Amino acid sequence: MDKILEAVVMSSYPNNVKQGLVRRVIEAAKQPMDSEQCWSMLELSTKLYLTGDTKYKREIGKEVLEVYGHYHPEEFEEFFNVRFLLSLLQEGYGPLGKRSHYVLDYIQLGLQFVLESPSANSIFSLLRIEVLRKVCERPSPKQCAKISKLLTQHPQCIPMGKHQLLFCQQLIRCIGQFQCVSEGEEEIMEFLEQVNKVSGLLQRIWRTQTSAILPSLKELFTIISSTEEQEAPSNALASVVQFVPLELMDGVIRNLTNDDSITDVQMMMAIGRMIDWVSWPLGKNIDKWIIALLKGLAAVKKFSILIEVTLSKIEKVFSKLLYPIVREGALSVLQYMLLSFQHSHEAFHLLLPHIPRLVASLKKEDSNSATSSLEQLAELIHCMFFRFSGFPDLYEPVLEAVKALPIPNEDRIKHLLGQNAWTSQKNELACFYPRLASKSETGKIGLINLGNTCYMNSIIQSLFMASDFRHSVLNLTEGNSQPLMTKLQWLFAFLEHSQRPAISPESFLSASWPPWFTPGAQQDCSEYLKYLLDRLHEEEKTGKRIYQKLKESSLTSQAVEHHYLNKTLIEKMFGERLTAENKYHCEKCASLQDAEKVAELTEGPHYLILTLLRFSFDPRTMKRKKILDNVSIPVVLKLPILVAPEETEEVCRHGKDGVVPGSGFMTVVYDLCSVVVHSGISSESGHYYCYSRECTDTNPHGQPRDGVPKPASDKQLDFEIQWYLFNDTRVSFSSFESVSNVTSFFPKDTAYVLFYRQRPEQQSCLLHEALAEAGRLHGEPSLHKDLMEAISKDNILFLQEQEKEARNRAAYISALPKSPLWWRDLDRDKDDDNSSGGCSPAAGGGGSGSFHGLVF
Repeated sequence: MDKILEAVVMSSYPNNVKQGLVRRVIEAAKQPMDSEQCWSMLELSTKLYLTGDTKYKREIGKEVLEVYGHYHPEEFEEFFNVRFLLSLLQEGYGPLGKRSHYVLDYIQLGLQFVLESPSANSIFSLLRIEVLRKVCERPSPKQCAKISKLLTQHPQCIPMGKHQLLFCQQLIRCIGQFQCVSEGEEEIMEFLEQVNKVSGLLQRIWRTQTSAILPSLKELFTIISSTEEQEAPSNALASVVQFVPLELMDGVIRNLTNDDSITDVQMMMAIGRMIDWVSWPLGKNIDKWIIALLKGLAAVKKFSILIEVTLSKIEKVFSKLLYPIVREGALSVLQYMLLSFQHSHEAFHLLLPHIPRLVASLKKEDSNSATSSLEQLAELIHCMFFRFSGFPDLYEPVLEAVKALPIPNEDRIKHLLGQNAWTSQKNELACFYPRLASKSETGKIGLINLGNTCYMNSIIQSLFMASDFRHSVLNLTEGNSQPLMTKLQWLFAFLEHSQRPAISPESFLSASWPPWFTPGAQQDCSEYLKYLLDRLHEEEKTGKRIYQKLKESSLTSQAVEHHYLNKTLIEKMFGERLTAENKYHCEKCASLQDAEKVAELTEGPHYLILTLLRFSFDPRTMKRKKILDNVSIPVVLKLPILVAPEETEEVCRHGKDGVVPGSGFMTVVYDLCSVVVHSGISSESGHYYCYSRECTDTNPHGQPRDGVPKPASDKQLDFEIQWYLFNDTRVSFSSFESVSNVTSFFPKDTAYVLFYRQRPEQQSCLLHEALAEAGRLHGEPSLHKDLMEAISKDNILFLQEQEKEARNRAAYISALPKSPLWWRDLDRDKDDDNSSGGCSPAAGGGGSGSFHGLVF
């Protein structure tokens, strides 16, 4: 009968003819027959099943085996013996040997017919050893899936005791090497199914043997934390974590983060690879484990790991929001990464160029998933705007993209920011920012925020950009007996000559801090400015003069000379001299009368500082509230100054042009040089930053006429002069257009303090010449020896810090798991009108048929 069956199968007859003949042979096999004939048929069916070159032959072999196993159990048990199975597993079958891919399928098929036989236990014992040996050989995903299918159907074959633990660990090793070799959707779906079968077996084992879970996780961590592997372990390992009971999470994370044997590089490697798991489709709880480990690292203050991993991975996590199948988990991880990274704007700013495109893609998708994600993303963006205000030029395109989406209220924003920060102690993170960096392309230097000290930073930068004042301070002599002014001189010198991208004003803060200010709390920058100028003024006024280079002028009267020589530097630069008339009591009629109170300026300050009324007291709420009205800021301001008749001859010739005949007033022109902006709705919170420009006598736009510089036109001052945006450590180029429009785009960002500089041709002769003498205004001030040496030493130290940081960071970066370029995910959607931008809600989720992007 075996000869007949083999002849039929090997013949060239049509399949329908073959099927009829095979059916007759199989029906005959149900009848009693001798053992020799049974063996012959079993051998033939085994040969067809294991070595058949077509699916048809394998199907016939399977059908015959099932018939003989059912109708001839004794012969089948004798044939399906331990020695035969050992040979199959170790040596393979026939001429193909180990190349047969169907040995495990064959064994699984035959096992069902020997479960009650006396040899069953011997077979189970053999298979427990052999499956362990097989997984130690790192079989392919397909073969691993077959092992898992066999053991899931026949759990008696699962290794026991110590072998079971070793089996779990080796199976995890296998998963770590899984790779999908095809990019076709069917092949990828098959790969995912294979991975699920393998991880499902682990879940089955863990359910019955919970003691195997922690050793299995330890093996998994060893794999993902390894720095020696040539290739990164497969993201398929994410399928293992999803089956770990969540009640074990706290203990596992606590043990990992407190294990001193795990190096920072290993930990960074592990968390980096876990973050890559957001790409794994259909995974459950992956985001919870990633976030738990990030929180665990924050709890033990592993900030350097968190910073490096966040900055290297956040863009990739963001790009996965394109795919519905992994979007929920990716958004959860993204939210935590951004809301916890509160010590600097760097992580958020990495995403700014990509947000508008993603928002457009999600709107185009028009699904419930996309709508929900858009709302959560908008909330996240507004939290970042609130936390890192002061970047209007960068935020404008993003604000435009999300303007139609809901805006969370301030309480909600504060709640999200408050519960996610790595630490409430800002100084714990101060040493991590700025990271390895160079001075900005503007050439200007930023100031490190020491904990809600932006109110001071914005004022210092505005004073520093007041070039006349800066030069005067830098030219002060050593040993001037004015400690606060000396500290300001050192701070200005470092802002001028340091090689650092940002410096710490800690020493100046401690010296200039008003005693009634609450440490660590946001303060009013205007109040700080007034206190600072008063302190500097009083310090010099009491005899501790620092500005010794003003010389007597023969062009002025003795009275005017005496007047200027007795003025402090603060008076010369910023002194608003007022005369007033109070005509509330009329002597003529001897009664009180309504009257107008008049304030007249008799002298225009070199720098005019205006504080806009932004905060008022609300008696209803008993709190100060902010006035959010937009104020048009003139770039040129004309100030009427009262000129006494006897003083008219003392003004410079260029100032006479501003005198209005018969009025007693002279118009003094001021140019805008700095604007301090407050972002927020309360004086006790929010953020300060400032716009500034260099404002000097040099005018490239006008040609000299009779030795008199021709002033630039107002239009030129508006649009052609370079402005800078100072926001703590960050300094960037800006424009007056940005200054003018900031409140239009960001209603809570309002101009608060304005610095104007008097045009030089309208300054009094004495003041103008005195300032010129004190440093020539446009030349480089010469610093005293101690200050020059301090700056030089610090620059050398910074170079050494850079070199050390570069080496350390290179080690971190080289240890980070390699992953595909994140931007390919975003680029797939570019200008593709024939797809949903990678956001198709269909199963598989990849845009333009690129489902594989999720796996890799």
